[in-house]
Amino acid sequence: MTDMLYTPKSEVDARIALFQLTLDQLGLDGALIIHHTNLFYLSGTSQSSHLFVPRTGKPILLVRKSYQRACKESPLEEIVDVKSLKAIPGLLQERGFNLENIGLELDVIPYNTWLLYKKVFCDTNFTDISDVLKRIRTIKSAYEIDLLEQACGVLDQVFAEVPAWLREGMTEIELASLFEAGMRKRGYGGCSKMRTFNQDFFMGNVTTGASGAAPTYFDGPVGGCGLTPANNPHGAGWKVIGRDEVIYIDYTCVINGYTADGARMFVIGDVSEPLRRAHAASLAIQKELVAMIRPGVLCEDVYARSVELAAEQGLAPHFMGIGNDRVRFIGHGVGLELDEYPIFAKGVKMPLAAGMTFALEPKFVFAEGAIGTENTYVLTDDGPRTLTRAPEDIVRV
Repeated sequence: MTDMLYTPKSEVDARIALFQLTLDQLGLDGALIIHHTNLFYLSGTSQSSHLFVPRTGKPILLVRKSYQRACKESPLEEIVDVKSLKAIPGLLQERGFNLENIGLELDVIPYNTWLLYKKVFCDTNFTDISDVLKRIRTIKSAYEIDLLEQACGVLDQVFAEVPAWLREGMTEIELASLFEAGMRKRGYGGCSKMRTFNQDFFMGNVTTGASGAAPTYFDGPVGGCGLTPANNPHGAGWKVIGRDEVIYIDYTCVINGYTADGARMFVIGDVSEPLRRAHAASLAIQKELVAMIRPGVLCEDVYARSVELAAEQGLAPHFMGIGNDRVRFIGHGVGLELDEYPIFAKGVKMPLAAGMTFALEPKFVFAEGAIGTENTYVLTDDGPRTLTRAPEDIVRV
């Protein structure tokens, strides 16, 4: 069981201080934080609020709802009950804050909302500080890495329970519901956040046999039919699980806000020789990528090497999808969101640094199913340390 956890004041203070240093470098008077992910990161609460972080001095949390919970959850010293957006500029100016040049998260604010803020803050020039915050959040503290490791441990525990659930004739959605219940009772809040527009996501993905080759809108190597075209047409569907077809389980696990990501393969009976070879190739690619990843290595070089390795294995047409539905990355950052920096993709020249946390996911897709592996790592000075530790063999039931 996981108890309610509140972010320590020392963590929030350190994050605010780093952000204020960046605001000073950008010449901004402050920033107004709205998006729940950044709001939680900088204040310790996700209640409906505006967090104003000045270039210097103490931040102020302006809460619409729930003020009571915000006071309990956030270690910030100044928390004010404010029901109207229109009241915020005057309140901040009364406290001596300059609002001439302010940062705003323009990557996630809808246009109509942006127009409203322009109207309310009529004398303010807004600058996009989205990427700045994403980069600050990329390097995790020891506290954050510990939380992520706990989430990975829960994911490992639930993978270990899968063989006891599997039976021929059950549906994908039945297996998915058992897997999700295993995480929920251990503390998964049920919300896996993504930054990318229109990439709705619900916990994870179960496909079996040919459903692993079903294409989907989701920006990942493996699709799945889903339950309906209307809502999250991705992942587990109504398909009945048969004998001798690969069972692909790829899930996030978010505990206390931090996102583990991992995939493991199962089968009732055995999988075909081509799929066994592809699974062995995925493990070999993962091993070589982990060996090359060090602080200073560029993200695009890791992706390029993965493509080379897949080609050397003779599996390039199946690597990270099929045909036009292939994705052009091999890994992604994880943290408070599933799609954080670093992104291991062509053209991403970001150098890796100690403290980054990420998932690597070499996978192959065939007409008869999807197969591969995925693990979550933290980058140390000596290379990646694996945080997901469930056995990676194809588990035969």
